[in-house]
Amino acid sequence: MKIIKIIAIIALVVLVGIQFVPTERNQSDSIPKTDFMLVNNVPNNIKKMVQVSCYDCHSNNTKYPWYNKVQPVAWFLEGHIKEGKAELNFNEWDSLSNRRKKSKLRSIIKQIESGKMPMNSYTFIHGDAAFSDIEKQEMIQWMTQLKDSI
Repeated sequence: MKIIKIIAIIALVVLVGIQFVPTERNQSDSIPKTDFMLVNNVPNNIKKMVQVSCYDCHSNNTKYPWYNKVQPVAWFLEGHIKEGKAELNFNEWDSLSNRRKKSKLRSIIKQIESGKMPMNSYTFIHGDAAFSDIEKQEMIQWMTQLKDSI
């Protein structure tokens, strides 16, 4: 029983200690000229869907939830954001070549069609980020039109 108490105290000290380890914040006050929304004529309904469902992980400005201040959750979120931005950063959209844009749009369409994006772990907590069937079709149709216009 004494060993369990010692392990519990050590675990508690570690848990409290890691709360002081800082994480990088993915926040910016400016919107670059290369932003997806600025360079494309995005309809309001699509704009809202992309901002709510995609921009937290795929832009330079994440809207953090309250639990981002709790470790190890903050590390988990930071990893997802870095991975998402490495794959696609909507703030840097216009810096991509047309060929790369088409490739990214094909990938976006496939990810939405297959239900991989937005991620289930994200929509579980952010219910408004999940696409209804109608929103899914609207998004796919608009992204396809954009891809075909490039």
